[in-house]
Amino acid sequence: MPDDIAQPIPKPGQLLARGVCRHLVGHDFVTVEELIPTPGLRVDVMALGPKGEVWIVECKSSRADFQSDHKWQGYLEWCDRYFWAVDEDFPTELLPEETGLIIADAYDAEILRMGPEAKLAPARRKVMVQKFARHAALRWHASRDPGFTPSWGL
Repeated sequence: MPDDIAQPIPKPGQLLARGVCRHLVGHDFVTVEELIPTPGLRVDVMALGPKGEVWIVECKSSRADFQSDHKWQGYLEWCDRYFWAVDEDFPTELLPEETGLIIADAYDAEILRMGPEAKLAPARRKVMVQKFARHAALRWHASRDPGFTPSWGL
């Protein structure tokens, strides 16, 4: 990449997402970031497991970031397991006990508490796997062709 092209500075949540994605690969999960399961919701990380498991991970960089999130319960119906990813300084007592917990940084992560399993219905799973595949393919295309933007956005 040419030196004269400025790279955007990643936001703290994006750095947490990177560490989460790196860690989940070690559990044989593949991931995408910023997937829209339904209009009005955008998950930070969606992970797809080797048996078709769907996990959603929301990355929170601060107490204020968590407390301003009023949509997170809407994500529960779109995954088999739900997790929060936070850094080691985050006050984890704020996070609901009935959700998973991942401690992360920009380079790795550790699952401290597994989110409870609530299996998706087969039709919903099919929709999510298709959304995952399309999202991943469009991101790949955009990385290969920086000028590419589908008319409906990414």
